[in-house]
Amino acid sequence: MKVINSFLLLLLLVSLSGCFRRWRMNDRQIREHFASRPAKPTFFTVENDSLKLFVASIGSDTLPPLLLIHGAPGSWYGYLRMFDDSLLYSRFHILSVDRPGYGKSRKGRKAITSITQQAQWIAHALNLNHSGKPAIVLGRSFGSPVAARLAMLYPSRVKHLFLIASPLDPEKEKFFWFSKWGKMPPIQLFLHRHLNLATAEKYTHVRELRQLEPMWSKLDVPVTLMQGGKDWLVDPANLDFARQKLAGKPAEFIFLPEAGHLITNSHAGMVKSLILQKAGYTSPPIESASAN
Repeated sequence: MKVINSFLLLLLLVSLSGCFRRWRMNDRQIREHFASRPAKPTFFTVENDSLKLFVASIGSDTLPPLLLIHGAPGSWYGYLRMFDDSLLYSRFHILSVDRPGYGKSRKGRKAITSITQQAQWIAHALNLNHSGKPAIVLGRSFGSPVAARLAMLYPSRVKHLFLIASPLDPEKEKFFWFSKWGKMPPIQLFLHRHLNLATAEKYTHVRELRQLEPMWSKLDVPVTLMQGGKDWLVDPANLDFARQKLAGKPAEFIFLPEAGHLITNSHAGMVKSLILQKAGYTSPPIESASAN
């Protein structure tokens, strides 16, 4: 059994490294991506003695802000589809961050796993906007609790909150047979630092979600939650947890039975339509889903 597990682990390491490389982009690839496009992003770095925040921006800074927060692992360019959408960047000042520790938001070797600390620091991105209007804030996967905490801390700065494929229930955190291997230093040597950071987040996430649990009553901004029924990374029952915690609040729950984890890709049109609607713009009809 040990030999089989070791072989499977080796295959997993190769697979994870290969898959992650396919999702990574370097500066040259990003420049090439935008070379022929009419609008190009602007980049900012907000920094102090202990933390660093890298922000990619597109659209006029006098438009209402749309703040995007990625999962784990991830980077600002995980939302590249939105940066390419002229309808969105003509109506919003789009701000996509590298969460603390990821991408160019790295400062030091220590992983920043605190949801509150991440939310406090990511909120600095909103200072780049000069519209004087509250933001649409969208978080997906591990970025969702961070987005929710940001809205709890700064409700006057958030117009509407989107939580997509969100691990929110500390009792529903998923662990896999290979999860424990990622904590071992010899294994970490073979993995990209983003994967190691995601592992560090994974093993503190239950504790962080438990700390967040009594704070849901403080969420006073309208929120839309979207969850796929075939999400193998986030238990769909997290939506039931959200219904319980947000009972009586201005919350909309959208269940997509056939969707997996990557809803912002598989249902990009639906997400876009909802963003436009919640911001007060007219938009194309939303594809059917179970919502209440």
